[in-house]
Amino acid sequence: MSAFTPASEVLLRHSDDFEESRILFAGDMQDDLPARFDCAESRAHTQYYHHWQVLSRQMGERARFSLVAEQSDIADCDTLIYYWPKNKPEAQFQLMNLLSLLPVGCDIFVVGENRSGVRSAEQMLEAYAPLNKVDSARRCGLYHGRLEKQTTFDPQAYWDEYQLDGLTIKTLPGVFSRDALDTGSKLLLSTLTPHTKGKVLDVGCGAGVLATVLASHSPKVRLTLCDVSAPAVEASRATLAANGIEGEVIASNVFSDVTGRFDMIISNPPFHDGMETSLEAAQALIRGATRHLNSGGELRIVANAFLAYPKVLDETFGFHEVIAQTGRFKVYRTVMTRQAKK
Repeated sequence: MSAFTPASEVLLRHSDDFEESRILFAGDMQDDLPARFDCAESRAHTQYYHHWQVLSRQMGERARFSLVAEQSDIADCDTLIYYWPKNKPEAQFQLMNLLSLLPVGCDIFVVGENRSGVRSAEQMLEAYAPLNKVDSARRCGLYHGRLEKQTTFDPQAYWDEYQLDGLTIKTLPGVFSRDALDTGSKLLLSTLTPHTKGKVLDVGCGAGVLATVLASHSPKVRLTLCDVSAPAVEASRATLAANGIEGEVIASNVFSDVTGRFDMIISNPPFHDGMETSLEAAQALIRGATRHLNSGGELRIVANAFLAYPKVLDETFGFHEVIAQTGRFKVYRTVMTRQAKK
């Protein structure tokens, strides 16, 4: 993460204005500008584990990963720079949290790509910190205001749930398939047969749908779930608990914090990082799976049919098969053999 995003490039146009500022960076930070920005002090709070990994290497304890920001994250900051995400409910959760902690009079900057809907920040914050656009460049908008009134924030109010085949799925803003089961996951679930046994890892678990449904008809599986998103980690834990299912849920950037080997790895891997199409996570999943599968263990993933995963699967495992498909999605299966590249 050495290259700056367009949003960070817009901020750098105004760097002279921040030299005396004590800044809290938050939101969808996709580069290390918070660690390198020239200011009196910088802190960062993120809900994304892979962003925290990058920032914490340079900022130490001044960068924190968690679902909810706390007063210690704010410290004596007098400025918020918030990177607008592509998900408006996610922005609502994060901003209401942050503005309940920051002091009245604090400078509020919101920056983001126009196509992400950053204009919505004006209406969202109108009652608390009226914003004015101060720059428009790199197809981004930069907005500024001052906090006139602290928000009230109750994280419990943001929880939601839906029912799936008699199971309760708990969700939070920013979690994939927040409102209903997505088509790709549904196709992958159709291939998971009852009486599955052994250790199963769900990578990019979201709300924990795949693992929960699998365990509901295969109670002998031993589950581990991981995701880079703090809302997803908390939602998966809540989903497992709501259905009386045991399993370990951890924050991990693909396999970064995963230990041990498994009999099956399942995933509906993301192919976006923010607004950009990115196959990096899925390719890391495929290539890294050989280090986390037992002999004879299988990797089973669902992906948009147009994505070029067959080549990576064949390069890594020596073969793959398509075990289900629709017009949009394919479920790929491959097995750990001696020929697989460890």
